Amino acid sequence: MAYWAIATRKGESPPMKITPVLNPNQREFLEDELLYREKLEILAENNTLSTDLFVRKFEDIDDPVLLDKHDSFYHTTKSLLVLFQIMGVMPIHRNPQKYGLARTGYSWTSKQVFWAIFVFTVQTTVVVLVLRERVNNFLNDTDRRFDEAIYNVIFISLLFTNFLLPVASWRHGPQVAIFKNMWTNYQLKFLKVTGAPIVFPNLYPLTWGLCFFSWGVSIAINLSQYYLQPDFKLWYTFAYYPIIAMLNGFCSLWYINCTAFGTASRALSASLELTLMSDKPAKKLTEYRHLWVDLSHMMQQLGRAYSNMYGMYCLVVFFTTIIATYGSLSEIMDHGATYKEVGLFVIVFYCMSLLYIICNEAHYATQSVGLDFQTKLLNVDLTAVDSATQKEVEMFLMAITKNPPIMNLDGYANINRELITSVEGVFEKIFEQFSEHKKRTYAHSLALFFQNVSFMATYLVVLLQFKITEQRNYSLKEAAML
Repeated sequence: MAYWAIATRKGESPPMKITPVLNPNQREFLEDELLYREKLEILAENNTLSTDLFVRKFEDIDDPVLLDKHDSFYHTTKSLLVLFQIMGVMPIHRNPQKYGLARTGYSWTSKQVFWAIFVFTVQTTVVVLVLRERVNNFLNDTDRRFDEAIYNVIFISLLFTNFLLPVASWRHGPQVAIFKNMWTNYQLKFLKVTGAPIVFPNLYPLTWGLCFFSWGVSIAINLSQYYLQPDFKLWYTFAYYPIIAMLNGFCSLWYINCTAFGTASRALSASLELTLMSDKPAKKLTEYRHLWVDLSHMMQQLGRAYSNMYGMYCLVVFFTTIIATYGSLSEIMDHGATYKEVGLFVIVFYCMSLLYIICNEAHYATQSVGLDFQTKLLNVDLTAVDSATQKEVEMFLMAITKNPPIMNLDGYANINRELITSVEGVFEKIFEQFSEHKKRTYAHSLALFFQNVSFMATYLVVLLQFKITEQRNYSLKEAAML
């Protein structure tokens, strides 16, 4: 690129210029270099500082005391973090206040990890005992009703999520620490640029409420199963309490993060609107653009940090929904509606409610950070501002286009409203990782099966038709015997 950027020598024809295709970061770097060179020339000639030129500031290492003081997101959501530490779900920790040391860290030798291993060992012991007894009872009792078998399949499958915890959660601890540190640094940077902190109204009591709600729902579900299922012993509930509370906690964590993204986006949007009303806002627009890109990167990091946990979460929800729906409809056809079938429908409603909350909150967060910002910038009257501001608005729009605020589970699926009706990519990519050619064909069949809710309903109807055919054949055999 240097051969076309050099100055034309005297007596020589200028070299042919080839316009390169630059991404937003390369374009910013090139413009900053040109602005810096122009500033040096002005300083050399006039020995004065030009206020119309802006060079991106280098980021200094912030004071850890200031980072803690203005880390409102950590202080308001600390209760959920502590709950996950007590449950052994995510053993991250807060580092001492030292320069150059990230505020949140993860270490396999920390006391939080050792505590998580202890909790996991105790919990796994209980899970193994319950799993062994439930599987033996399920295999030995051949006279149980179909709805009772469905209950057993659902609750036995839930036990296996316990064994995935070290792989799905602990392994991504460093990524979660990076996400927490991004929030910590972003809030202080936001304060320096806008002059006002990010305020999260009602987030503190909401987080505490969700902590109690997660365990309250878990206790209610398990006790209801104890009374609804004859073979569900009381001591079984101790294996399911932390598992269902963990699933509820994941949903609460996602809701809290999406709410925080929306709050930060609205605060940045309000400051941007005030800046656009000022005289020559090009300097501030550059800093706001950097703030927005950081916010978009945080949303991407959220999906990267919790990809395995929420991938497991979605698999459990979809599997439970399909099994419970088919089991309840099939049993109604066989023996009519009873209170046990109502329990299966409650499980379906509960699972789909969790999935809806996750997808809907991700949709609103993405819309708030992406579409709302684009709309505000597109409504700027470029004829009423100077050329530098026009250029910054164009670069801001390009940055939004090139860095879309998408919550992606590390390449498996995008979390948005479409996930409620389409999960083809999740199943296809997960199964392809563990498959050969024949298994890939089977995985593709599974992916097509779970393509969307309408197809799910179609296949449920097909399964029920098989059930009806089986009943008719059985009736014909009985009639022939008579």
